[in-house]
Amino acid sequence: MLVLESTAPSGDMSRPHHIASVVPNRYPRWFTLSHIESQQCELASTMLTAAKGDVRRLETVLESIQKNIHSSSHIFKLAQDAFKIATLMDSLPDITLLKVSLELGLQVMRMTLSTLNWRRREMVRWLVTCATEVGVYALDSIMQNWFTLFTPTEATSIVATTVMSNSTIVRLHLDCHQQEKLASSARTLALQCAMKDPQNCALSALTLCEKDHIAFETAYQIVLDAATTGMSYSQLFTIARYMEHRGYPMRAYKLATLAMTHLNLSYNQDTHPAINDVLWACALSHSLGKNELAAIIPLVVKSVKCATVLSDILRRCTLTTPGMVGLHGRRNSGKLMSLDKAPLRQLLDATIGAYINTTHSRLTHISPRHYSEFIEFLSKARETFLMAHDGHIQFTQFIDNLKQIYKGKKKLMMLVRERFG
Repeated sequence: MLVLESTAPSGDMSRPHHIASVVPNRYPRWFTLSHIESQQCELASTMLTAAKGDVRRLETVLESIQKNIHSSSHIFKLAQDAFKIATLMDSLPDITLLKVSLELGLQVMRMTLSTLNWRRREMVRWLVTCATEVGVYALDSIMQNWFTLFTPTEATSIVATTVMSNSTIVRLHLDCHQQEKLASSARTLALQCAMKDPQNCALSALTLCEKDHIAFETAYQIVLDAATTGMSYSQLFTIARYMEHRGYPMRAYKLATLAMTHLNLSYNQDTHPAINDVLWACALSHSLGKNELAAIIPLVVKSVKCATVLSDILRRCTLTTPGMVGLHGRRNSGKLMSLDKAPLRQLLDATIGAYINTTHSRLTHISPRHYSEFIEFLSKARETFLMAHDGHIQFTQFIDNLKQIYKGKKKLMMLVRERFG
């Protein structure tokens, strides 16, 4: 199709059939091209249908399509057409035509890999379906060459996950040896993708490698290596929760502590989405035992400045004994931890400090409509102060301080006196 070639001859006006020179005078070039390309695609589809069952003719049509059709969407349409024609009848599918369909699908994958294409997910899913119909060796091949066809995310979340699904295994009637070979390719792919893009592929890699101890260990190590540099606290918490769910509480704990080091909750972020994760991480540490709880509390104190969150953690820690139900359901005869000793003393001091800082922050620009809410906040603060053995003295000093510093806010200080004396 010369009109698409960049080196096309300019044409001779005396030959009106020469498309390159005559047509652009009558229509905008893009309209002409898209119209001709659609016709070209229709013609190719008709030729594929006509060539069904004739290996040599199909090869010729395939070569012609690959050489002359330049639009990925048209090639994708032809790949789908070939697939439909190959699998139309109730009889066995036409394997040669299926291979043509797969070949065109692979070409589309390579063409659209580095360009944004809104149909890309659909194309990737379709390609896996097509490869499944061709057979196990086709699936193995696309997994081994994934980097020329898919992004790491596509390769793990769509390709390998679909290949490893029960429906694919049933569809292919695989024996144990073939299943293991395919699973091995999927695991190799998953680990390569996790190395390349840990943020988006680590969880998929762990899931895909679950049944193989060495591969799973490798995936976990990739996560640990990436945790210090390339991963956010939310990604790490998600993987940590998955680890706990899978019965690896110590690994979950390790990832949770790494996640905590990335987190920073300021005094007014009492509705932050990470709060549930922090509470979960503390509960996990608490369930593992005193040492684990003692190790996570300094991280909590450093990362969380929000008084209500800290008091919630403190309250939960004082209600039950750490490690009451151990890993194997063993009950230890532990005692409740003392608030006067580390690590809970550090948490208590930090919580009181957070209430003091938050109070001053809120008072710098408080409006009368928030007065009653503020008095409730001070009541919550008092509950925490009173957990310390000299807490009532500390709280009285704190209130006296407020009355002194903010005496200009007469109405508010009157409310403080009414409630706290």
